[in-house]
Amino acid sequence: MSTSAPYPFTPEEIANEGIKPGEYEEIVQRLGRHPNKAELGMFGVMWSEHCCYKNSRPLLKQFPTTGDRILVGPGENAGVVDFGDGLQLAFKIESHNHPSAVEPFQGAATGVGGILRDIFTMGARPIAVLNSLRFGSLDDARTRTLFSGVVSGIAHYGNCFGVPTVGGEVYFDPAYAGNPLVNAMAIGLMETSEIVKSGASGFGNPVLYVGSTTGRDGMGGASFASAELSEESIEDRPAVQVGDPFLEKSLVEACLEAFKTGAVVAAQDMGAAGITCSTSEMAAKGGVGIELDLDKIPVRETGMVPYEYLLSESQERMLFVGEKGREQELIDIFHRWGLQAVVAGTVIEEPIVRILFKGEIAAEIPATALADNTPIYHRELLAQAPEYARKAWEWTEDLLPPCTVSGIHINNTFTTWNEILLTLLDTPSIASKRWVYGQYDHQVQNNTVILPGGGDAAIVRLRPVNYYENKAKIDYKRGVAATVDCNSRYVYLNPYEGAKAVVAEAARNLSCVGAEPIAVTDNLNFGSPEHPVGYWQLAEACRGISEACGEFSTPVTGGNVSLYNETLDSEGKPQAIYPTPVIGMVGLVNDISQTCGLAWQTEGDIIYLLGLGQFQAEETEIQDSRISLGASEYLAQIHSIIAGKPPEVDYDLERKVQAVCREGIRQSWVNSAHDSAEGGLAVALAECCINSEKGATIDLGIDSLLQRRWDRILFAEGGARILVSVSPQNQANWESYLQQQLGETGEFWHNLGKVEGSSAPLKILAGDELTLVEMGVVEMKDCYFNAIKRRMHS
Repeated sequence: MSTSAPYPFTPEEIANEGIKPGEYEEIVQRLGRHPNKAELGMFGVMWSEHCCYKNSRPLLKQFPTTGDRILVGPGENAGVVDFGDGLQLAFKIESHNHPSAVEPFQGAATGVGGILRDIFTMGARPIAVLNSLRFGSLDDARTRTLFSGVVSGIAHYGNCFGVPTVGGEVYFDPAYAGNPLVNAMAIGLMETSEIVKSGASGFGNPVLYVGSTTGRDGMGGASFASAELSEESIEDRPAVQVGDPFLEKSLVEACLEAFKTGAVVAAQDMGAAGITCSTSEMAAKGGVGIELDLDKIPVRETGMVPYEYLLSESQERMLFVGEKGREQELIDIFHRWGLQAVVAGTVIEEPIVRILFKGEIAAEIPATALADNTPIYHRELLAQAPEYARKAWEWTEDLLPPCTVSGIHINNTFTTWNEILLTLLDTPSIASKRWVYGQYDHQVQNNTVILPGGGDAAIVRLRPVNYYENKAKIDYKRGVAATVDCNSRYVYLNPYEGAKAVVAEAARNLSCVGAEPIAVTDNLNFGSPEHPVGYWQLAEACRGISEACGEFSTPVTGGNVSLYNETLDSEGKPQAIYPTPVIGMVGLVNDISQTCGLAWQTEGDIIYLLGLGQFQAEETEIQDSRISLGASEYLAQIHSIIAGKPPEVDYDLERKVQAVCREGIRQSWVNSAHDSAEGGLAVALAECCINSEKGATIDLGIDSLLQRRWDRILFAEGGARILVSVSPQNQANWESYLQQQLGETGEFWHNLGKVEGSSAPLKILAGDELTLVEMGVVEMKDCYFNAIKRRMHS
């Protein structure tokens, strides 16, 4: 092939495909000629950060990816882990940030559709979905519109498809005002005897296109996802796909039926970059080539040209390699489900992707040039932390106004601890997300054990594929616990420590419901790696994740990198989001009857704090860096300060505290468990009261005559802390076990008080009957459950 001109594209045309000048020269060198328009588009999407991770791949290599339970690690459509008793789980997280920013409903909906396809492409039936969302302030009308559209889109696709949305997280901060984050995680239970991989093989084997038709929607979505958002991004609406959850429901059934025939050699979802991605990745992974005829592709629009076919990201489409001679068997299955299915190509020996159109070669590129041997940028890391971080670290708690047992003066106004607690409970990032999960069907499939809001992690019962065929109806007790976590403010102020804390909290949340942490999928949402600060944040966060996953024995099975999450301000300067490395973690529950939620269960139960308390520390002592008001919700919401050092992770203490909590739940000593995270101890206690509609009396046993930072005691964060409640009849066994594992009371475990009745308040005493906080449960409930609803309906 040859092009009609020595330089067929202008610099602007090359840049519009997301290709840098040096990359274009590399393309010419690899091809030995200039590319044509279709080929340029193929390189543009496949060499985008979204597809090839050219800035992040060197950093991702440090992640631990192997373990006794890891069956499939990074590189496939989803990771797969062994849960024992023949149960194998596929799980993955993906982002759909930029599409959701310009078309929130469809952007979020197709994000769910895409992650579901990643799961059932492996041969697994989706059993649960979670999401991690970030938005600007709800005081802003545009943010409310984006938020409402995203939640509606997630609900629409998941509810119509028939998969429960069982958990997630939502944070609100001005840092996300122009660039919301929409990360979707899915979990599936393997139904096929063999895990379905994506590497093509078998020269002469047919390549089948199955699912929906191809249109012009989603054009260039991968490139669109790898560029900053601007005022002109609204014009990129064609880069946002349109999904059909009912068609995808048929697609999952047809795919699983086809896989069980044994006639499918390989399968690949047509996600980002559509036909280009699926053909090139299948060929590259298999070390073979694929020839595909675009004239065979079912379309829903007329006059499409190769560029449009190849870059379309129309939803609900798959590419299969089938066994030669069994094509019709597979086609019949998809037709029976009302879906498209055609033989559109062939596996060839020459390792190239050859695209035919109207009897001619429309594109011909070495497969590895598109999907394996892609550009890699080794960027230089800053020699020291950037100025914003160093300045933030100079902040200390001594800069806060002095406080008393009753409250604190803020801007010449005295504010009580009661008022501050209510303000924090009314903060949308802390408040109940009932307005969100109330729109999701979280009980479809009838396997959800802990409902959204009921515990620190979701739990879904695992039933093998032949469960309903088993006349004995064996009572399967195994379950999977899942969570998504990220405290973005921690990561912004210290990416290394903050990322470690994200992994630690994810593991702690699983432990709070009685699950053993098993493995991780991650979604790295960052700004531009081409900016020194952006790359420093990314590199330091990856270092923290790698270290923490090793410490908690939770290998990374795969995930997603979403960079260039930036908007341009009025002066044209890029404004990045907070670095947001979301950790999706799954845990094993051996017996779903041995789990617990966060709500107090019985009046009279004894309340314990596991982890650091520091209630007896003198004001003059050196403050423990494992507990901090720096980077806290209290500091941000009450004092409007984003500064300080986030709490440091103590791996040994975390492992001990989490193991003790899990064993206490297994032994049925622990009736409830809830970690102390955003908002600190006071907020954690309030959440336990609110969700149980029971009060509690807490005596911290502190000499209140000493001058102290009472706000640190009530609202500081960190310390590997978990609140548990235990029946009095189990107190002796429980405390004996605590002494064996955590030592004597007062350092790493504390008897705080007891659960009261439904009419009792939450009362936190400093000691000597001096009250820090006394709040009625009804008043706290109103703030907590209606905070988001009030703002959305304002």
